[in-house]
Amino acid sequence: MDAHVHYLRMTMNSNTCVIFGAGDYYDEISAVPSEAFVIAADGGYDHAQTSGIDVDFLVGDFDSITGTRPTNDDHTIALPTEKDDPDLLSAMKIGWRHGARTFHIYGALGGRIDHTIANIQLVALLAAHGAIGYLHGDGAIVTAVCDGALDFPTNDVAPGRMVSVFSHSDISTGVSETGLKYELDHASMSSVRVNGLSNEFLKGKPSRIEVEHGTLVVTFPIEAPLPRVLWSHGFTGDLGALDTSVSSALAQPGDRRSGTPAKM
Repeated sequence: MDAHVHYLRMTMNSNTCVIFGAGDYYDEISAVPSEAFVIAADGGYDHAQTSGIDVDFLVGDFDSITGTRPTNDDHTIALPTEKDDPDLLSAMKIGWRHGARTFHIYGALGGRIDHTIANIQLVALLAAHGAIGYLHGDGAIVTAVCDGALDFPTNDVAPGRMVSVFSHSDISTGVSETGLKYELDHASMSSVRVNGLSNEFLKGKPSRIEVEHGTLVVTFPIEAPLPRVLWSHGFTGDLGALDTSVSSALAQPGDRRSGTPAKM
């Protein structure tokens, strides 16, 4: 980015939310900081119980829990099956309302490919509001950054462990990658052109991935140190209110056959 851009840094006291989803865990250990706000999204509750992790909230339509579901209380939110928001987004909204702006999400990769795609979209949603989300799984982390940069400190990641960058936005401009095996300087990326695949950290060197305008999805090895997150401006808005209603967009039975508008 241009030298005159003033970066906003995520402070060290930013609240952290850990979310357990219903996907694969790959026998990896889930790290839960001592002060983190912990949420189980539906079947993620099974993993939390198996791992002996206490959760602060449980949310979902409970179609994927295999164990015993806790009794309904102020910390359990049941959602309808026919809803707009996926369980993970509902969990994010709860974490956001609690003050979290850093989200570590386990069980969100692998399993159903449609869930994986949806979860990548959700970390891009966090990025668009000035937050950061990390999807952990299968030896990798997936994150997103909007109008900002990821500063990776010096590391000793082994060669052959890939760092890849994709444009989530239709167009992302001013994309630079420095300190990596292949460097970019103010490149443009699009959501339909792949030109950031299969890069690598350089052992003993810090690196940076940045975008002037747009949202990037970034994948990197799980053993790499987490980046410092910076933005070129502040963000407004939030993730919206928790939606516990049946989707109003659903067509009623017979409406599509008759061609008449659905009664919402």
